[in-house]
Amino acid sequence: MTPSHRPPSSPEEHLVRRRTIGNTSVVVTALGFGASVIGNLYRVTPAQDASAAVDTAWDAGIRYFDTAPHYGLGLSERRLGAALRARPRGAYVVSSKVGRLLVPNHRPRGVDGEGFVVRDDLRRQWDFSRDGVLRSIDDTLERTGLDRLDVVYLHDPDDHWRQAADEAMPALADLRDQGVIGAIGAGMNQTAMLARFLRETAADVVMLAGRYTLLDQSALDDVLPAAREHGKSVVAVGVFNSGLLSLERPAEGMKYDYQDAPPDLVRRALAIAEVCERHGTTLPAAAIAFPYTHPDVVNVTLGMRTPEQVRRNAALHRGAVPAALWDDLRCQGLIRPDVPLAADEPLLRP
Repeated sequence: MTPSHRPPSSPEEHLVRRRTIGNTSVVVTALGFGASVIGNLYRVTPAQDASAAVDTAWDAGIRYFDTAPHYGLGLSERRLGAALRARPRGAYVVSSKVGRLLVPNHRPRGVDGEGFVVRDDLRRQWDFSRDGVLRSIDDTLERTGLDRLDVVYLHDPDDHWRQAADEAMPALADLRDQGVIGAIGAGMNQTAMLARFLRETAADVVMLAGRYTLLDQSALDDVLPAAREHGKSVVAVGVFNSGLLSLERPAEGMKYDYQDAPPDLVRRALAIAEVCERHGTTLPAAAIAFPYTHPDVVNVTLGMRTPEQVRRNAALHRGAVPAALWDDLRCQGLIRPDVPLAADEPLLRP
């Protein structure tokens, strides 16, 4: 399938360009809203900020929103559903995830221990069984108030391949084939298992976290070739690699993949930033644009906590990143030589 291509005529149109996921009917905007942070990831996000962030994303033309039960023990799903409730349901796409059921916590300690600043009256229970998948979707629909989910991912099934592949994915495929869900897939930080999902299961799309970025192109070894071979799609997340690529001038003490960034990676990020400056752009703008060098990346989704973050990310996404930048980075050995040419930029349909 080769979507038609029409260059955007304005910055606003560029932002809302769309592409179809695999061989499904689900169409996503080029930029997506990641709702993990409005589930109080790492710190409290006031409810009014979360709602305003979603409203600002809408005004910017974003129509793809991603959440999960894991995010704030359901808080992200509740907040996202409330913020979208007055919007026309056919005008946006929502994805959520299965694999972690939320069940009563009989030994609460007062606050969640997995990075979200919420009460731990609930706890997560791994479950990739068919019944677990169906229950998880029902629970998500209740929390969000939505009548359906457009995309459902298996969430971090790293230690559960057999049950995820043999029970969860077929359950999702049945729902997709019945028209209950539009597209199905898996989301992970690793590439090897995501490639297996693309090659060996009914998945339409994978959510790839941090493995096709300016600092890590390991997805070129497996996930991206699998997507190309099987006509499937990739949603890129974690494009800032936990923060190191988020500022124009990286510095010591910034995070890379949730840890303090090693000095050699800080130096490499700085070198990339300097090349970006010479080409009239910035490191974070290039970080957002980079995944689109591969034609099977249909969307970049960014976590956004406040209206200010949404406006910044939308502006970075709209900013021009010249094709010559990728050529220069290849020539200097700062990205892999097999990163596709800029001419292979994804073809987004209006």
